[in-house]
Parts: sequence; C-alpha cells; structure tokens
Amino acid sequence: MGERVKDMTKGRPAGLIVGFALPLMLGNMFQQFYTMVDAIVVGQGVGVEALAALGAADWPNWLVTGLVIGFTQGFSIRISQRFGAEDYQGLRKTAAMSVLLTAAIAVVFTILSLSLSRPVLLLLDTPANVFDNALLYLRIIFAGIPIILGYNVLSAFLRALGDSRTPLVAMIIAACINITLDLLFVMGFHWGVAGAAIATVFAQFCSCVFCFFAVRRISFFRMSRSDWRLDWRNIWDLIKLGSPTAFQNGVIGVGGLAVQYVINGYGFLFVAGFTATNKLYGLLEIAASSFGYSMTTYVGQNLGAKQTDRIRKGMRVGLLMAVGTAAAIGIFMLIFGKFVLRLFISGDPSETEQVLEIAYHYLSIMCVLLPVLYLLWMYRSALMGMGDTVVPMLSGMVELAMRMFMVLIMSRIWGVNAVYWAECAAWTGAAILLAIVYYWRARRLGNPTNLSGTFR
Repeated sequence: MGERVKDMTKGRPAGLIVGFALPLMLGNMFQQFYTMVDAIVVGQGVGVEALAALGAADWPNWLVTGLVIGFTQGFSIRISQRFGAEDYQGLRKTAAMSVLLTAAIAVVFTILSLSLSRPVLLLLDTPANVFDNALLYLRIIFAGIPIILGYNVLSAFLRALGDSRTPLVAMIIAACINITLDLLFVMGFHWGVAGAAIATVFAQFCSCVFCFFAVRRISFFRMSRSDWRLDWRNIWDLIKLGSPTAFQNGVIGVGGLAVQYVINGYGFLFVAGFTATNKLYGLLEIAASSFGYSMTTYVGQNLGAKQTDRIRKGMRVGLLMAVGTAAAIGIFMLIFGKFVLRLFISGDPSETEQVLEIAYHYLSIMCVLLPVLYLLWMYRSALMGMGDTVVPMLSGMVELAMRMFMVLIMSRIWGVNAVYWAECAAWTGAAILLAIVYYWRARRLGNPTNLSGTFR
C-alpha cells in the first residue's frame, strides 16, 4: 500500500516509538513555532499590553479547544484498536460515527464559546487595558472551532493508523502560512491581535484540508453509504471514550482559569511575564505530547492484537527516553531561556525588565520539574491506549485540585511563589495517580481473561 500507515505490533518497540514520535515532535515544533511567532510579532510589533491581551485569552482558549480536542483523542483510541485487530469494516464505521459526532460538537461549542467569551473575561477580572483585545482575539479563534475540530479528528485518524508524517507536513504548511500572514496582517496591515488570530485560523484551515485529502487516499478508509448510517451503539461507545478525555481537559482548563484569575490580580506586567513563558511551555512539552501520542497508538494497536508483553516492554523503553529528553530540554532552556524570552518583550525598559524577571523565574521552576510532566504524559497516554479514559479524567481533577490549592490557599501563606509553583504541583499530583493505576493495570494485562471486553 502507498499509504503511510504503520503496524506497531511487529518490530523493536524503541524504534517504533521513536520513529512515530519524531515526526510528531517536528510537527509540534512547527505548531509551537507559529504560536511563538504570534506572541513575538504582537509583543514586538504592538507592545506589552497586546502581549498581555494574548495571555488573558490563553486559558479561556485552552479550556474550549481542550474540551473539543479531547473528544477527538478519545475517538482515535477505538480506531487504533480496530486497526490492530485488522477489523477494517468496524474501523470505517467507527470513523464515520466519529465524523458525525465531531460535526455536532463543533456546532454546539462554537455557539457556546462565542456567547460566553465576554462573561468569562469579566469573571476573570481581566485588566481593563487589555480586555477588548483579549475578547476580539477569542471571538476570532472561537469562530474557527469547526476548523480546529476538523483538523484534529483527521490527524487523530492518521496517528491511530501509525501515520505521524502526514500531520507533520500539515503542521509545516500551517506554520509557514501562519508566520507569513502574521507578518503581513500585524506588521504590514497593523491589524494587531485580530491579525494574529485570523492568521492562526486560516493556517489551521490549510492543515485541515491537507489531512482530509491524506485520509481519502487510504484504501481501507474509503467509506460506503452504509458506513454513514447511524449506529447508536457505536456512537455511545465513542461518547464514553471521548467524554472523559474532554472532561479531563475541561477540568485542567478550569484550574487554569483559577490561575489566570489570580495572575490578572497582579497587573498586566505580571500577565505579560506569564504569557511569555507560557508561549515557551509548548516547546517544553513538545516531546512529551509526541511520546504520548506514540504510546497511545502503540498500546492501542498491541492491545488489539493481544500482544501484551510488547506493551510493557514498549512502556519501559518509552519512559527512559521521555525522562532523558525532558532533562535535556530543561537544561537547554535554563541556559538559553532569558535570550529566548527577550524575543517576546518590547517597550519601556523598566517594564520589560520586570516582565523578563517574572518570565524567567517561572520558566526556571518548570524546567527543573520537567521530567514529571513527561512521566505524566507517558502514563496517561498508555492508559488511554488501553481504552481507559476515566482515570486520565480523574488525573485532570487532581490537577484542578492542586492548582486551586496552590493559587487560592497557599498563595495566602507563600505569596506569589505559590502561583509560580502551581503548574508543577498539578503535574506531580496527576503523575502519582496515573503511575499507580498504570502499574496495576500492566500487571493485570498478563491474564488473558482481562483482555476480554477491553474493546468491542
């Protein structure tokens, strides 16, 4: 076959995991690069207030996109299991029902998010001098929710089949288009944050179209009219898989909103400093999410093929690679972080130095504890590959509890330091829960009777 699907039930686990993860890392790097360019162009071309506006929009944006993307992540679990079991008829039916569910979700979330943008920013006590720009940015991004969902469901299908190269090419295309339009709309046409948002939505549209044609080229993915007939059992199965993942992201997002509320109370310079570091957060997390997606596909396919020994072997290798990568990225960013952060900040020298000090202090804390984030991703992704989206959802609730505890309670004792440490505390609590459940489930995989009912 000319398609780029990959059977991960045969071959050396390390090679398969790395081979799958590397294109995802490169794709995520391009995605994060154009996210950073948004912030750099706005920060340098418009100023610190505009950068703070992007920051004020960050967590509301993350909450909505996390919810909708969570559904597509859940849908892809069943696709990878069908592929591993070589059940192509079931795969097509599952994919068709996933598309119908995605379309319904897109309509509902677009209406809700556009309606609630202003009330949410008011609830978060967004500084008055950045409110209008933050609202404008959110409304443009939320108008593109159908596009975001379209890209994510199609790329999730491709990853579930072992194809991580096509999403990479899609991200490269999107990055090039976004950067070009950022410079044109913000620096050339002086459209401010609106220009950055329009550039992002259009770039995502182009990546969505590219993935659509890639999926159409896969021979066993070509659907007939019968595949599109409503199958309520299949739909309910997908809802049960996707809802916990979406809820998990939603809970994490709510915790982020609590953090954003506290950050807003420290003024727009503090918001700008956190925004600069949060734009680098994606770079810190690039390899974590890539290893995670690789692990979900690897575990899902091997579970479908009932190759349980390969799951445990792959996980051991994956954990070592993930922690080593986290340590290397953390050390690099500790050394060069200040230089990179300066790219986001312009304006009055006294203000920029305050913003830089805030940003680097926050960055250094995350770099030291970065291996914890990578462990969290590995354990969560392995459990999702096993078809367990409930415990990952509970881990999101642990993240929420830790963030709320740090910013609402510990900040009264420890002051602003509690806000700096809130993110890492959330990682730690979630990682402990996920590790305990993963090792319990991994032991049970050795018993063939425990595989029955894992997926239908």
